[in-house]
Amino acid sequence: MGHTYSANLYHLVFATKDRVATIPDPQALWGYTSGIVRNIGAEALAIGGTANHVHSLLRVAPHISIAEVAQKIKANSSRWLRQSQKWNGWQEGYGSFTVSVSNLAAVRRYIFNQPQHHAKRSFEDEFIALLIRSGIPFDRSQVFE
Repeated sequence: MGHTYSANLYHLVFATKDRVATIPDPQALWGYTSGIVRNIGAEALAIGGTANHVHSLLRVAPHISIAEVAQKIKANSSRWLRQSQKWNGWQEGYGSFTVSVSNLAAVRRYIFNQPQHHAKRSFEDEFIALLIRSGIPFDRSQVFE
């Protein structure tokens, strides 16, 4: 086979340090993050969240690891946020969940509806539910260190 074909789709989730609502203009951050994603050779299919966390739905080329994507998004967005405000940074770590093509629309809706979703459920509860639904083993006492 002369070409590489892949469908590496990820739902990437990460929060501000201590999950404090320190993102002053989430919409501006989502736009900036789209540029970061584009610059590393990936595609942002959806970006959203609230003032204390980010969800992104990404199509990632096979030569780029999701760890590299997360690191570059967090580092570059931190630098940008520090330019206009006091910024405490992102929480260490992230959640990365693979997405099937058949679930793209549902995950996109989920990401775009974050403000309404979090009127009823905390980020912490949401993240634990994502871990459970994905079958990822975890120690609840260490998830948000």
